[in-house]
Amino acid sequence: MHSEKLSISLPVFLVQFIGNYKIAKGWESDSQVIEEALELLQYKELEQAYREASQEVDPAWDVTVADGLSDEAW
Repeated sequence: MHSEKLSISLPVFLVQFIGNYKIAKGWESDSQVIEEALELLQYKELEQAYREASQEVDPAWDVTVADGLSDEAW
């Protein structure tokens, strides 16, 4: 995997959290903690997008289901 160096500033309590989490998980680098956090954030955003998409109503679906070709008709 290609990596790129990034410099960020964080409050002291978050830096301490990263260090403690890294030790608790037995990980070798702070970057692993940050990567995990960002993956969880991506997952959360994707989950929200799916939730919003599932709220959309497609009136054509009701016509398709009611066309008599569903599994229940067999």
